[in-house]
Amino acid sequence: MITFLSKFFIKEKEDKGKIRQEYGILCGMVGIFLNILLFCGKFFAGTISHSIAVTADAFNNLSDAGSSAVTLIGFKLAGAKPDSEHPFGHGRIEYVSGLIVAAAILLMAYELIRDSIIKIIHPEETEFSVMVVVILIISILVKLYMYLYNSGVAKKIDSAAMKATATDSLSDTCATAVVLVAALIGHFTGIYVDGYCGALVGVFIMFAGIGAAKDTLNPLLGQPPEEEFVQKIDQIVMAHEEICGIHDLIVHDYGPGRQMVSLHAEVPAEGNILEIHDIIDNVENELKEKLGCDATIHMDPIVTSDEHVSEMKAAVISIIKGIDERINMHDFRVVTGPTHTNIIFDVLIPYKFQIQDDELAARITSQVRERLGNNYYVVIKVDHSYV
Repeated sequence: MITFLSKFFIKEKEDKGKIRQEYGILCGMVGIFLNILLFCGKFFAGTISHSIAVTADAFNNLSDAGSSAVTLIGFKLAGAKPDSEHPFGHGRIEYVSGLIVAAAILLMAYELIRDSIIKIIHPEETEFSVMVVVILIISILVKLYMYLYNSGVAKKIDSAAMKATATDSLSDTCATAVVLVAALIGHFTGIYVDGYCGALVGVFIMFAGIGAAKDTLNPLLGQPPEEEFVQKIDQIVMAHEEICGIHDLIVHDYGPGRQMVSLHAEVPAEGNILEIHDIIDNVENELKEKLGCDATIHMDPIVTSDEHVSEMKAAVISIIKGIDERINMHDFRVVTGPTHTNIIFDVLIPYKFQIQDDELAARITSQVRERLGNNYYVVIKVDHSYV
């Protein structure tokens, strides 16, 4: 259905941002329509069978219709152009809409578990009919289809909100399957497990809601960029032989397709500053063209032609790697004075590093002065990675 409708409502020749928005709106409209149909069918089935699990599952679909409406509105608002109050655009609204969907999932899970516990304490006989079974089977197939198209579109447009909706559809598929099994068990064995199955479905939905909330909350709080994206940045920048290395890479995410990148590029201190600046400008434009991100690159001049400096740098790297292979060094500089020489550099440590910053700096300083001599003063800045 989505593929068929997309041929009429989505023009592939449009820009990627517009295509993302139209896919989100289309999936939201289809989701509202299908979930309302499922609610009507299940509510009717739950009423005639007196099943709390079927009725609860029906209202779950009604909440899904509301979630689809939130997703639709979210994509519409996220596509708004930047303005004076929001110069980076409104892309993060898509994450907010996904978080609202996750909250709706958790709320429905709570209500389902609560009603199921009441049904366990005060069990009631449920009525079985072929119509109820048929409605539940159709619901399972429809929800499975919704999961497939939502997850497919989520991958196509890289959307956390669509991924949350797909997770919701999959949890509904499993939930309805459990309700169907409960009805069949009650009919053929006389053992009514309606309340227990409802509670099981509620727990399953709750875990799905927690996962969906995590997927949408992390981008809002600020998560590291995808490793593949970082590797592409590194490849593009380091493809220019004038650049010796990069560090302090930060990716700011203002919503899908709205990323800003800042990094430091080490360049030869002996080079022509105007020529190197032109190269940096070209790299920034290349990142924009190939990755669609706005980039700001800071030039860090380093000495590359002094053999003595190169030897000291190699010695310091050896000391650092001897402490921990995961530590990296950058911005190595040597400032020679009449009484002593300053060795200045930054070290980059991974998260959950066991050694405290001050202790690490002291250990490196001690070993450098032990190897090179006491007339060398070490100035260290300890950095933490953002990628």
